[in-house]
Order: sequence, then structure tokens, then C-alpha cells
Amino acid sequence: MEKTEWIAPCHFGLESVLKREIQDLGYEIVQVEDGRVTFRGGMEAGCRANVFLRTAERILLKVGSFRAVTFEELFERTKAIPWEDYIPKDGKFWVAKAASVKSRLFSPSDIQSIMKKAMVERLKGVYHMQWFEESGASYPLRVFLKKDTVTVGLDTTGVSLHKRGYRPAAGKAPIAENLAAALIMLTPWKKDRILVDPFCGSGTFPIEAAMMAANIAPGMNRNFTAENWTNLMDRKLWYSAVDEAQDLIDDRVETDIQGYDIDGDVIRTARRNAQEAGVDHLIHFQQRAVKDLSHPKKYGFIITNPPYGERLEEKEALPRLYREFGESFRRLDSWSAYMITSYEEAERYFGRKADKNRKIYNGMLKTYFYQFSGPRPPRQKKTEGTEK
Repeated sequence: MEKTEWIAPCHFGLESVLKREIQDLGYEIVQVEDGRVTFRGGMEAGCRANVFLRTAERILLKVGSFRAVTFEELFERTKAIPWEDYIPKDGKFWVAKAASVKSRLFSPSDIQSIMKKAMVERLKGVYHMQWFEESGASYPLRVFLKKDTVTVGLDTTGVSLHKRGYRPAAGKAPIAENLAAALIMLTPWKKDRILVDPFCGSGTFPIEAAMMAANIAPGMNRNFTAENWTNLMDRKLWYSAVDEAQDLIDDRVETDIQGYDIDGDVIRTARRNAQEAGVDHLIHFQQRAVKDLSHPKKYGFIITNPPYGERLEEKEALPRLYREFGESFRRLDSWSAYMITSYEEAERYFGRKADKNRKIYNGMLKTYFYQFSGPRPPRQKKTEGTEK
């Protein structure tokens, strides 16, 4: 099968995690840049990437890349792309998003309208039509300009991949599902280890961890724009990706994953979301304040997204909140803690300097992923039939 290039955008700072995920799916990496990874594979790669990747934003089918410093060049080079290979006569096509960094062409709306005109001109000539009804499948385009190089991709995904379908009811300031998954992957947590989120909100960290533990593919219960691209991607490829995902599920796995929050309504929402994701039996949710955080076992992990204090009245409560979090953590002998927050004073009130911290952009918000490492557990001798 002929191979093509695919582009997977992701959160800035998490490219290495996505790269590893793509390699684990068996595809060759072409390039890793800020906020995106390009890889090579057949048409089935687009389907499998949409169904299986936990940390990508979306999957684009790359249709071209060229240099342009004037709108005239942008028009001519867009027109030179063989759009008829991708878009059928009745296809609905538009430039859904244009982003420009360090390039002479920087107005998104101008880039969008000029490229659309160029595509229409090209297809008029090929299809001998003056007017396109655009009544068929959708072919949205996404365009990046970086240092005057224009990269053009057709969006196979539609609604962003972080929408797994389990979280219709998000709590306050929820963390995106794909960001939560990537942060868990940055830690040494594995499914046989304890994981606690003391500020679990709508339950995203515990749910993503439980989905990983049970090997549930994040995109298996949702739809994708390219499912209707029957001219490019055979429907059978989508069915086989979902069948593959179905075969891999192990939802009888033993876990110790817990989510706490001081707000009882939020905990009810988290339970409902976990049910939607099919992992409620793998997570223990409970209404509990961070000062009451405790666990009888050693070598556990805390992975959490504590309040940032985006609103003024919350900001005043932050020093105490982080102090209580730090005190609870110190009582948890031999544990590790990981927190993502934009609160600049986090380490000060937590009472410990992070062993590592990573800058990650959560939307437009600059956040830090603080990592407080505990000791590694002693290697266990393998015994058969051990009970948890």
C-alpha cells in the first residue's frame, strides 16, 4: 500500500511522548517540530492514529508543503497541488484554520480566503465546473506557516481528539484529556502501581489512567470526519482499527486508582464520566479534602492538576491549599508527586523544590509540570497467584 505523510499536532512540550506513541503503533517518524510530529504510513495509519493515539490533538493527511512570501505565490503554489486526488466533485472544502509563525504572510483570514480561491480555480479546470455545490463529505484544511514555509494538511479528525466522548459534563477548569494522558506518560506510573488524584475535578487523570490500565483505545467510541472520505480511505480500514482496539481491551485488570475532591457534586460528575468511559469499576472516587489525603501503602503516585487561582477570590486560598497538599504529601512515606499548575508560588507553599519541572502550554496558559520523585520500590520477587 502506498505510504503517505501524516501530521499529528499536540501540546507544546509533549512532542516526545507523542513520538513514542506513534513509534509504538509501528510508524516511521519523519520529523518532530514544536507542537507536532510528522510520520509515514499507509491509509490505515490515519485510521489507527485517530483511534489509538492518546496524546495527539488531531491527525492531518499532508497534501503539500512549499515556500511562499507573497499572496500571489501562495495562490499559485496552492493551485499547483493536485486537489482532485483528494477532493471529489461534490466535496465540501474550506480552510478551517491557518496559523503563522515568523512568516511574512501572517493574516489568517487572508491566507484562508486566498487558498480557498486557489483550490476552486484548480478544481474548476479539472472538473469542468463553474460552480461547486459542496453537498458531499467535508474536507477541512489546516495550514501552518513557519519561516515562510507553508504546510498543508486535510483534517481527518474533526472535533479534537481530546474529546473521547466520556466527558460531556466537565467540572470547573478541566484539563484536556490528551494533556492528562501525556502527563501520566511522562511519569514512571504503571498500571500495577497506586495512583491518587487529590484534586480530581471531573475525573480526567484517574479516567485516563484507568483507560491505559485496561488498554481501552481513546478514540474507539467516537466519529471522525474522514470516515466519509470513501474516495481516499476505505470504510473497512476504520472497522478494522476499531476491531483491533476491541480485541486489546483488558477491563478485568486489577488497579488501585483513586480520585478525591472536596466538592461532592464534582465527585458525582467524575463518577458519571468514568461510567461513560467504561472504567468506573477501576476507580475509587471519594469526597475528601487534600488535608485528609492518606494511603496505607507505600510507593504510590500523586498526579494532579490543583487549582491555579484564575479568579481573584480563589487566589487568596492558594497558599493554604498548597501548604496542606505539601503536608499531606510529606506524610505519604516514599511516594512521588506530579502536579501541573500555573501558580508561580507552588513550590514555595508545597514546601519542597521539584526534582524536575517542565514548561507546558495548556492552551495559551503557561503551566509547569512539577515532579517530586520518591524512592523506587524494591524489586518484587514474582510469586504466582498473589492477591492485591
